[in-house]
Amino acid sequence: MNARSEIPFDLPTDQKTGYVGKSVPRSNARRLVQGRGCYLDDIRLPRLAHVVFFRSPHAHARIKSLNLLKAKSAPGVIAVFNGRDLQEFCTPWVGVLGHLKGIKSAPQHPIAVDRVCWQGEAVAAVVAETRRQAEDALEFIEADFDLLPAVVDMRSALEAKYVIHPDLQDNICFSRELKTEGFDEAWAQADRVIERTYRFSRHTGVCLEPRAILADYNPADHSLTVHHATQAPHMMQDIFSKHLNIPESNVRIICKDIGGSFGIKVHVYADEMATAAISVALKRPVKFLADRMESFLTDIHAREHEATVRIAVKQNGEIVGFDLDDLTGIGPYSVYPRTSGIEGNQVVNLTGGPYRHKHYRAKLNVVFTNKNVTCQYRAVGHPIAVAITEGIVDEAARELNMDPAEFRRINFIPDDAYPYLSFPSGIKFECLSHQKSLEKLLTLMEYDKLRAEQAELRKKGIFRGIGLAAMIEVTNPSPAFYGVGGARISAQDGATIKFDPQGMITVTCSVTEQGQGNEAVFAQVAADAVGVSIDKVKVFTGDTSLMPYGGGTWASRGAGIGGEAVLQSGKALKSNLLDVAAAILAVEKATLDIRDNNVVDRLTSEVKMPLSEVGRVAYFRPDTLPMNFQSELTVTRHYTPREYGFTFTNGIQASYLEVDVETGEIKLLKHWCVEDCGTVLNPMLVDEQIRGGVVQGIGGALLEECLYDENGQMINGTMADYLVPMAAEMPDIVVGHVQTPTRQSELGAKGAGEAGTAGAPGALMNALNDALSPFNASLNMQPFTPQRVLQALGKVPVDG
Repeated sequence: MNARSEIPFDLPTDQKTGYVGKSVPRSNARRLVQGRGCYLDDIRLPRLAHVVFFRSPHAHARIKSLNLLKAKSAPGVIAVFNGRDLQEFCTPWVGVLGHLKGIKSAPQHPIAVDRVCWQGEAVAAVVAETRRQAEDALEFIEADFDLLPAVVDMRSALEAKYVIHPDLQDNICFSRELKTEGFDEAWAQADRVIERTYRFSRHTGVCLEPRAILADYNPADHSLTVHHATQAPHMMQDIFSKHLNIPESNVRIICKDIGGSFGIKVHVYADEMATAAISVALKRPVKFLADRMESFLTDIHAREHEATVRIAVKQNGEIVGFDLDDLTGIGPYSVYPRTSGIEGNQVVNLTGGPYRHKHYRAKLNVVFTNKNVTCQYRAVGHPIAVAITEGIVDEAARELNMDPAEFRRINFIPDDAYPYLSFPSGIKFECLSHQKSLEKLLTLMEYDKLRAEQAELRKKGIFRGIGLAAMIEVTNPSPAFYGVGGARISAQDGATIKFDPQGMITVTCSVTEQGQGNEAVFAQVAADAVGVSIDKVKVFTGDTSLMPYGGGTWASRGAGIGGEAVLQSGKALKSNLLDVAAAILAVEKATLDIRDNNVVDRLTSEVKMPLSEVGRVAYFRPDTLPMNFQSELTVTRHYTPREYGFTFTNGIQASYLEVDVETGEIKLLKHWCVEDCGTVLNPMLVDEQIRGGVVQGIGGALLEECLYDENGQMINGTMADYLVPMAAEMPDIVVGHVQTPTRQSELGAKGAGEAGTAGAPGALMNALNDALSPFNASLNMQPFTPQRVLQALGKVPVDG
C-alpha cells in the first residue's frame, strides 16, 4: 500500500517518485481528531434565530385550517410562517431536465401551501430565540386536514387509480424506451431465455452530521451569506439567487467541515429553502438543523425499484442480449434541480455494462407516490443495474451448467477492444479492464481453492456461497450529465494556487471536502506539480467568494476533475516561478527546475536558491528585476472533461458467505474488490473509499429498508428501528487495483468513491443464491433478511 508509483505527468527524472501514488495521510486528520473541526451547528452569529418545522402527520391531505396564533405568542418565539407567508420571499421550483424527454413534475414550495403530499412535508415554521423554545411552540399549532387517498404502491401509481397531481394527468414522472435494431430477430435465434424479477427496497444515507443550514441576510447591501452542509456550493449560490431574487454575486455559500454526504446533501430541500427565505423575511441569521427523525422523513431516499430482466444466450454461453422493464417510485415530486429521473435512467444506461452483447431492449417508468422523495444517492442507479445484470448472468451460467467466472470470461468486452463505442444503450467506454480485473480477483481470492472448500462443506451440511459481480461506474461527468438539460450545475472545476514570500503555496479548489480526502489529494498533486514538500501546501475549499467557480463534489469527480485543475494550476505556477528565478539568475529558464523547495540546475541538481528567495525578490524587490518583467505568482486553471460524456471506471467484487438454513441468518466471511480507477493518487484513501462503499452496499443488501404502511406512514424512522451495518458484522474487505489511466487528462485519474457501493449488493446476492442453490431456492428482494431467506426456503409463509 505504501509503495511509490510512477507519476503520470511530467517531472524531472529524480522526482518521478513524489507524493502522488503514496499513502499520504489526510491533511485535515490531525485537526479533526483533536476536536478542532467546525461543523455547521458549531457556528454562532449575533442575533441568531432558530427555525423548526411543523410537519404533516399524513401522507396526503388538504390543509383545511392552520391556527398559528398560540404558537406566535409562545415564549421566545420571533415569528411563525405558513406556506403563503413565504410566497412573497421565495418562488417555487420544478425538477425537470431538458434532455430527459417528457419528464414532468409539479411545482414545489418551501412550505406546503394548500396540500401535503408526504408524511413529513413542512406545513409551518416556528422561529425562536432558541431551538428549544421553537420546538416547544410547535405544540401550540392547531392543524386540521382533509385526508386524500395515499398512493403508496408503485404499481397502483402506474395504473393511475388515483392521480396525485391532477394537472399532470397521470403519475408518470418520466418514461423511456429503447430497442436496438435487429433485437427481435436476434432474440428469436437464442437457445435459451432466462427471466427474473428483482425488487429493491428504498433506503437512505444516514449521515453522521444531519442536514444543516444557517442563512444570514443583510438588508444593507441586499446580500445573503449561507453556511451550508452541501456538496455543491456554486449550484446552491445560483439557486438561492434565482428563487430569492438576490443577485448571484451577492450570495455567498460557505461550507466548513461536513460530516458525510453520500449524495444526500447535493439536492435542494424545501426546509432549507424556507430557512433562507425566513432569513430574508426577518433580516437576521436563521439556523435549521434536522434532527434524526426529521432526517428519516425528509432526507432523500433512493433505490425503490422493481426490475424484470431477461437474458438471451447461446448454448455455448455467448450472451445475445438483455431485456429490461424497470419501475421505480420517487415520491410526490421530482427533486430539484438534478431530478428524480436520473437514477432510473442510469439503470437503463448501465444494465449489461461489462458485456459485449449487441442487442438490448429497455423500458423505464418513474412514478410519483405519496412517500418521501427519492433522488441521487451514492452510486446512483449502479447497485440496481449491477445487481440485475450480474444476477441474471449468474442464473444463465447456472442454466448452462457453467462456472460463473468462466461465463464472464467468455462475454466480457475484451481489454484490447477500447475505445468501445457500440454499447447498446449508447454510452461510450474509453478504456476499461474487465479481463485483467477478473483474473486479479480470482487470484486474490484463490477462487478454485474456495470452490473446493465450498463443495466439501456442503457434504457436512454447511452451506456457503461465492458470488461475483462485475461493474462499471460513471465518474468525471462532462456537461452531458446536467448542463445539456438546462441545469446550472458546472461540469468544470477550478483551482487557484498562490505562492507567498515564505515559499508556502495555498490551494483553493471548487471541489469540496466531505470527509473523503479531497484536500489530501490536492495537496499531493500540488506539491509534486510545483516541486515543494507537502508541508509547504495548504488547501482550502468550500467558499464561493474565495474559490474558482465549479461543480463541487458528486459523481466521483473530486480527484479526476478537481485534481486535474490543481495539476494544471501547479504546473503554471511552477513555470511562473522559474521565470522569476531565471530573471534573478540571468540564465535561461530551460536550465532550471524546482525540487524540494529549491530552484536547482536541471541537469546537475545544484541548488541555485531557495524558493523563499524567489518570493522575497518578486514581492519586495521587484526593482531588481528587468524593467519589462512582471511576476505572476497566483494562477488559476480550470478543467472540463470533453471527449467522452463520462470517464467510466470498472472493477469486480466477490462475496463469500454462509447461510444458516434453519434460522435464515447470513454470516459474511470475506469480501474482495478489484477496482480500476485509473491512476491511483493515494492508495490509502482509495482503499478507504472502496471499503466504506462496500459496507454501504452491504447495508442496502442486508439491512437497510425504509418501511411504509398502506397509509404512507414510515414505521421505522428511528435509529432504534432502521438497521445500519456495524463494524462487528462486516467481513474483512480485501482491495486490489488495476490501473488503466484515462487519456482525457494528464493526471489519468478516474473516480473511485462509488465503486464499492455499486458492486457489493450484486456480489452478495449472487453468493446468497449460490449458497441456496442446493435447495433450488433463490432470493431476489433486497434487503435479504432472515425472514426472507426462510421464505425462499419455504420454511415460513410469504408476506401478503
